[in-house]
Amino acid sequence: MRTINDHQVNPANDTLSITVTDEPGAGGANHVYEVEGGPVSVEIRFQNGPINEAGVNGLTHEVLLAIVADRLRSFQKGPFATKANACALTHIEEAQHWLQQRTLERMRRGVEGTHIV
Repeated sequence: MRTINDHQVNPANDTLSITVTDEPGAGGANHVYEVEGGPVSVEIRFQNGPINEAGVNGLTHEVLLAIVADRLRSFQKGPFATKANACALTHIEEAQHWLQQRTLERMRRGVEGTHIV
């Protein structure tokens, strides 16, 4: 297990702890994260293994980015619109674009959903 502290920049985030609770998988990434603090207790499980072999068994990066992008778009439509939110949203949308491009390229090669690089 290891702890992530990158989010700790203010009193709200300082009260939340992020723990990686599993060993890295075949690709070198972990799949299970626990967020705890105050009334919050959430386990985030990422996809573990190729979908064609393991089925859908967790979240993807794209799902979490879509949630954060939606929240930032909502803030930008309301009284909390800021340049910082706009810049963060732009970079999240760029990340979404590149992940989609990676998926499309893998689909063109017929390797999406497999461990083939």
